Amino acid sequence: MAQVYTVHPDSPQPRVVAQIRDALQSGAVMLYPTDTVYAIGCDLNSKSAVQKVRQIKQLANDKPLTFLCPSLSDIAKYAHVSDPAYRLMRRLVPGAVTFILPATKLVPKLVQNPKRKTTGIRVPDHAVAQALLEALGNPIISTSATVGVSSEDEYVPVSSTSRAELFDAFEKLVDIIVDNGQEPSHEVSTVLDLGEESVKILRQGLGWDEIAPLLEGAIAQ
Repeated sequence: MAQVYTVHPDSPQPRVVAQIRDALQSGAVMLYPTDTVYAIGCDLNSKSAVQKVRQIKQLANDKPLTFLCPSLSDIAKYAHVSDPAYRLMRRLVPGAVTFILPATKLVPKLVQNPKRKTTGIRVPDHAVAQALLEALGNPIISTSATVGVSSEDEYVPVSSTSRAELFDAFEKLVDIIVDNGQEPSHEVSTVLDLGEESVKILRQGLGWDEIAPLLEGAIAQ
């Protein structure tokens, strides 16, 4: 049965955040809120925890996993970012945009796309997620927590899934549940592939109407 930690949505209590951090450093897997959907996550550098995340989502090892970083400068540690990509990303972070980029050696192979050697990275605009990132000091895996859906490629937003229903579904699967008292969003992030010379839109997600104008002139035809 998962340990539930209740945190303030805007000002997460440092003591509680520290307890969650300690558990993550020990290899725990958590269900936690982000600025998009509730996610299943763990310390990027905990191999056993990443494997457990894959088991929960029923993802094969050739399916890449997205992770969260606290800032744009942190992204540069884990991905090769071209100057044009950096200029675009600077306008889009923090927020609900996942960037697909060539991975550096700091990214475990277990979370990369094995063929392209790319990784998905996002900077969340969310107080709880940012507090956890700052306390942990490592990126955090972020894969959508959905009831009855086992693949990112098959994700269908379930508008009727409440926070309580998610907690019930995952309480025996994860080690930690982080509860900020707010109902989850059911909109996923926009996904942009920045690995080539121009931008490729892989998925339109939360806030697309505000994101789209910023991509004019940068989109692959």
